Amino acid sequence: MKTLFILLTGLFVTFCSPQEGVLDGVRKAGVLRVVTRNNPTSYYLGANGPTGLEYDLAKGFADSLGVRLEISTTQTPLQAMEELRRGDAHLAAAGLAITPERKQRVRFGPIYQQVGTQLIYRRGDWRPRSPADLRRKGLEVGADSLHIGLLQKLEVRYPGIYWMKNAAAYSDEMLNLVRLQIARYTIAHTNEFALVRQIYPELGVAFDFKQQQSLAWAFPLDSDDSLYVAAIHYFNQLRSNGKLAQLIERHYGHVSRFDYVATRKLLQHLGKRLPPLLPHFREAATQQTLDWKLLAAMGYQESHWNPQAKSPTGVRGLMMLTRNTAAQVGVENRLDPYQSVVGGARYFSSIYSKIPARIPEPDRTWFTLAAYNVGFGHLEDARVLAEKDGADPDRWVDLKRYLPLLSQKKWYRLTRYGYARGYEPVRYVENIRRYYDLLTWHAQQPDSPLATPE
Repeated sequence: MKTLFILLTGLFVTFCSPQEGVLDGVRKAGVLRVVTRNNPTSYYLGANGPTGLEYDLAKGFADSLGVRLEISTTQTPLQAMEELRRGDAHLAAAGLAITPERKQRVRFGPIYQQVGTQLIYRRGDWRPRSPADLRRKGLEVGADSLHIGLLQKLEVRYPGIYWMKNAAAYSDEMLNLVRLQIARYTIAHTNEFALVRQIYPELGVAFDFKQQQSLAWAFPLDSDDSLYVAAIHYFNQLRSNGKLAQLIERHYGHVSRFDYVATRKLLQHLGKRLPPLLPHFREAATQQTLDWKLLAAMGYQESHWNPQAKSPTGVRGLMMLTRNTAAQVGVENRLDPYQSVVGGARYFSSIYSKIPARIPEPDRTWFTLAAYNVGFGHLEDARVLAEKDGADPDRWVDLKRYLPLLSQKKWYRLTRYGYARGYEPVRYVENIRRYYDLLTWHAQQPDSPLATPE
């Protein structure tokens, strides 16, 4: 009888006092440990601190749990999964594609992004048109590459395909090796290449593979369900409130269109036209508490950094100010580069102060740029249309769909300020975002003319 009592007591303790779960441990410690990769698609230090899609998602998850985010980085997906196995991280947010092999090592959370697969080559070199053309030598992938599995499958269908693993380079480095003509071709995911081609315009897409892959966070196989379930709820909420789409747009929306000629021209002007203008952009940015790279990106969009630029509509100078705007911000000579940049910075700041403070960054800046281009009244018209249609007037991912409607009579007749070429501010903002990213990258290179200490 005594033995039975002991057994029942043990069962009661087991069910009523369970061991502390992972989620409870995270909350008790006040820290969520996340391993990621240091690359453009996941996590990197930007002009305003840590950024990247994976970082923003992980930071939002930590905030939802009421804990601090602690980031560690690795070079490869295999290293990230090894950190999970060792218990050094609670989860891996590293742009991990789901594969049957990886499912044996980690537990994947909800899918949050689908990506394609592309063969990348250097423009001007011979361009393969299909996997059958890969019998020529020169295709290399990193030794850690997920694409090795794809190539092994293609070998069965296309005997004689030639490829090799580059044991000295990670997958993230292979694109640069193709740019430098050390390797002829490599394979990359569409999201990765969309960001990198802004920096390496010499690279192009030879063709797309049919393979699509799903990205998700990874969790240790041997952990309890608590943190895993919390992540499922988190992503469900992000989808339902539109924030997942907003985050993806924030990091990829401006790189969906790529203009090779325009990007090459920007790089040429970056070394010749921009350096003499840097003091003006930096001083004006300091005066208005702005990022000089944003002002420089605006200046390039407006005039290609030509202080003598003129248009048939009467706007002039580096920042292409109208006569009325110049007078409003105290600019006497629109063709004077210093006055033009300072005037443009003042005008930007005056618009920014009108944008509701509840709109978070970077959307508030994108709204300001759109108004700089099309006018604050038309921006407000588009916000009203968005709100009446059930969209969120405080999010750029929604507003960019309504600005073009201002050119359609069906819609602009419902607005206060009427017709506007609403597609222009959308293109204007996306161009400046691309230029800003490129300037930010170049400013971080030690041999760049933009690397002068501020």
